[in-house]
Amino acid sequence: MTNRQTSEGRAPRLDPATVIRAALELLDEKGLDALSTRAVADRLGVRMNTVLWHVKTKARMLELMADAVIGEAPLDGLPADWDERVRELARRYRRALLAHRDGAALVVGTYAAEPHTLAFAEALVTALLDGGLDDRDAAWTTWTIIYLALGLTQEEQAAPPAPLNDGLAKAVSRTAHPALHRVLHHLDARSFDERFEFGLSAIIVRAGDSTP
Repeated sequence: MTNRQTSEGRAPRLDPATVIRAALELLDEKGLDALSTRAVADRLGVRMNTVLWHVKTKARMLELMADAVIGEAPLDGLPADWDERVRELARRYRRALLAHRDGAALVVGTYAAEPHTLAFAEALVTALLDGGLDDRDAAWTTWTIIYLALGLTQEEQAAPPAPLNDGLAKAVSRTAHPALHRVLHHLDARSFDERFEFGLSAIIVRAGDSTP
């Protein structure tokens, strides 16, 4: 009996949600580069055309996977104050990305206008509007927060194990790059959580300063 069969020996009913769950399991085990509709079909023990019946294309499968990842960021139990709500939403978004191998790279590669993604964006924009931002600033601040989370998390998930490559330290000269040399130990920091909180705070302070 394979791991995709029921106790009675029958394969589980295949539907889009089952395909996406299998694809996310494969992502966690082997990474984004190993992901394909054929690999997902092999994992499910079905033909590739069966998988394509449910997800149509690999690009569509990736969109649905990205939306499922964002759906793991809960939208309940949020703080009442708008700025704390923004912080908590951003943290939950980042945790959802980190919960999956190459999670940030997966989401970066898609533009999913899907239910979970739209619900998260709705919650974030609402918090910013509640803070007094005008429509444009609320929309653009949402993008800025998302880009911060995606970019920093993608860097973290792609970072080699310590010790870091010292190429930057060798390239930066005390005489040619005095400012860079002065802050060099901060540029190569592995403190991803602290960097995320720093960037998030800077965005929220800027957003608060822009309100009437």
